[in-house]
Amino acid sequence: MPTVAMVEYEQATPEVRAIYDEIMALKGIDFVPNFWKTLASHPPLLEEVWKGLARAMAPGRLDALTKEMIALAVSATNACEYCIRSHTAAARKLGMDDQMLGELMAVVGTFNRTNKLADGYQVTVDAQLLSAGAADPTSASLTRASRRRQDRALGRKAQRSPKAASRSPRRRS
Repeated sequence: MPTVAMVEYEQATPEVRAIYDEIMALKGIDFVPNFWKTLASHPPLLEEVWKGLARAMAPGRLDALTKEMIALAVSATNACEYCIRSHTAAARKLGMDDQMLGELMAVVGTFNRTNKLADGYQVTVDAQLLSAGAADPTSASLTRASRRRQDRALGRKAQRSPKAASRSPRRRS
């Protein structure tokens, strides 16, 4: 049950109706989804979220089906039933079949598991991976952040083990 009253099209302000019309036109549907009617209880949020979604889903290097499948993968990872159903319907409308859905869910399940294992074990990022995208300024900042995390993890390990802190790292020749 929603925590706020949904704003139906008939009761919406002209500004909210304009957003509803954009949503229906862009998605090629003849109804306003409940998600958007719920966000309309706070029109500034409705507008902000809609504009962000419209920008993210706008034509670009990734095709519409790929974007919907990514949205579906994130929705599955976040366990959002509404979002899973919404993005599954949208992806199917764009051509996703059962085989593609199965492959997508296999990838999602596999990488959710391996991500959790890497986090749980606090696996140190390989130097080759840290430098793989260094020419890209965004990658460089991620690399710095990764190195800081790695340094903190090594510091915590040294604090837990006085023996480890007193040993100097072995160098390979």
